[in-house]
Amino acid sequence: MSPTSRYATLSRAELATLVPELLLIGQLIDRSGMAWCISSFGREEMVRIAIEEWAGASPLYTKRMQKALDFEGVDVVTIFKGLQLDIGAPPQFMDFRYVVHDRWHGEFSLAHCGALLDVEPMGEEYVRGMCHDIEDPTFDATALATNRRARVRPIHRPPRTPPDRHPHCAWTVIIDESHPEVDFIPAMEVVAESRAYGCELDPIDTDDPDEAGMADYSGPLLSDVDFGAFSRSALVRIADEVCLQMHLLVLSFGLAVRSRTKGDAALENSIRTKQLIGIAGVAAERIHRALKLPGGPVGALRTLELHPLLNPAAYVYADVAADIVQVRRSPAFADGSWISLVSPSSDLPLQAIVAAVDPRLRAEAVGTESDWTVRVIETDTAARELPEVAVCKVSAGASWVFQDRKSLPLTVV
Repeated sequence: MSPTSRYATLSRAELATLVPELLLIGQLIDRSGMAWCISSFGREEMVRIAIEEWAGASPLYTKRMQKALDFEGVDVVTIFKGLQLDIGAPPQFMDFRYVVHDRWHGEFSLAHCGALLDVEPMGEEYVRGMCHDIEDPTFDATALATNRRARVRPIHRPPRTPPDRHPHCAWTVIIDESHPEVDFIPAMEVVAESRAYGCELDPIDTDDPDEAGMADYSGPLLSDVDFGAFSRSALVRIADEVCLQMHLLVLSFGLAVRSRTKGDAALENSIRTKQLIGIAGVAAERIHRALKLPGGPVGALRTLELHPLLNPAAYVYADVAADIVQVRRSPAFADGSWISLVSPSSDLPLQAIVAAVDPRLRAEAVGTESDWTVRVIETDTAARELPEVAVCKVSAGASWVFQDRKSLPLTVV
C-alpha cells in the first residue's frame, strides 16, 4: 500500500489554496531551467529542448489526471479539462478562455499569457520560439492523450500586432476522422517506463459521508475550476498528481539535456541542479506565503514537507518529525528525479528552500547520497539570495497573486 499523502495533513481550504500554487510552480520550472540551457547550448537548442521536454511528458501526465478524476474521453471537452489541470497552463497566469461548438470543434484564447509577458522583453526571436516553434508541436502532443486526430491551430498569435493586442492569442481545436493520427514521441516512450508514470496513489474516497464536494471532474466543463468545490480527498489526489507532473517533466527535460551534453555528466548534472535550485526557492516562498506557515525552523521544515521536491509520498520516501526530515532511497532516486540531485554534499536546493522562509536559516544535512537527514538551524547572518533563484524570479509568475473567480459551466455555443 502506498504511503499516506503528505497533503492529507492539510484542510480542504488549505488544499484549495495549494493546488493552483502547485500548478503555477510547475509552469515556472522552465523559467528556472531554460536560462542555463541557453548559456550552454544557445537559443535554438533551448527551443528544441523545450519541445522535447513538454512533448515527452504532457501526454503521460494528462492521461493520469484524466483517469484520476474520471473524465477520460475522446472529445474537445476532455482536452479542455485536461488543460485546466496541467502545469503548462496554470490558472489565471495562463488565462485560458474556452468555447465549445460541439464535441469535435472548439476554441480557446489566452486573455493573459504570463509566459508571453516574460519573453516579450527578450525580443521577437524569443516570442516566435515560444509561440510558434514550441507551441505547434506541444499543443498537438498534449491533445494526443485524448485523441490522436485532434489538431490545435492558431487563429492569431504573437508577435502581437498591435503590441497591446488582446486576447494574447487564439486557437481552434478540431477533431476530424480525416486528420492523420499524431505520431507518438520517442521520448514519451522512455518517460513512460519511469517509476513516476507508474506511481500508484491512493484512490479518491467516494464513500465517506463526511467528504463534501466533488470527487471527480466528470460533470460539465467549467469556465474556471473552483478547487474549493472538490472534496478534500480529491484535492489530495490532485496535489499529488500535479507533483508527479513536475517529476515527469523533469525526467523528460533530463533526457533532452543529456542528448546534448555528449557524455559530459558534469555539465548535465550542473544544468539540472541549477534548474532545481531556482524552482526550489521560488516554490518554497510561494507555498510558505500561500499557506501562512510559521517562520523559523518549524515553518521551514513544514514548507519542505509540502514541497514538490518531497512529493508525492508514494514516490519520494521521507520521514518527517518535528525537528528533522529523514530522506530514504525511493523510486524517485531510481528514476534520477529531483531528489537524486540533493545530498549532504549537494545541499543548495535545501538552502534555497529554507532561505525562502527566512534568509537567516540554514539546512544541515548529514548521511549518504541516498539516505540523509536534514535539520534547520537559525543563524545571525542573512544569506544572499542564490543566483539560480534570482534567475527564476525574473518571471512575473514568481510574484503572481491569484484572484477569486466564479466558476460557471460552459455550454455548447
